[in-house]
Amino acid sequence: MSEATENVEGGTAEEAISEDDWAAAMAEQAISESAATAAPAAQPAQIFENFGGDMTRGAVMNELDMILDIPVQITVELGRTKLTIKNLLQLAHGSVVELDAMAGEPMDVLVNGTLIAQGEVVVVNEKFGIRLTDIITPSERMRKLNR
Repeated sequence: MSEATENVEGGTAEEAISEDDWAAAMAEQAISESAATAAPAAQPAQIFENFGGDMTRGAVMNELDMILDIPVQITVELGRTKLTIKNLLQLAHGSVVELDAMAGEPMDVLVNGTLIAQGEVVVVNEKFGIRLTDIITPSERMRKLNR
């Protein structure tokens, strides 16, 4: 005969196991309820110091000093053009390459490939230079990136 159908003190073994399981479950519930009431109360959030606040002008300059020696590449772009490889190979001393920019048009000043200003060519001590005529603001640069 199976254990489930055997009589054990007026009931089956299945009923006896079931009563033990209920007793164990009730004991677990009592333990978890007592642990829940003993849990610590919620604590208010900690207030952290403001990392960007109260910086004086001198402190900001000290932070900028860290990046002042980082090299950047400045490029002045007179204009652009596209050539076929055949035409490129035919270039020789004295060849003229037509650019898309007009004479007298402002030249772009790029820092690490990002347009930061426009200007005009000047000659200083027999060397070419550029006089900045228009500085691109950071907000204008962001607008151009979003296009």
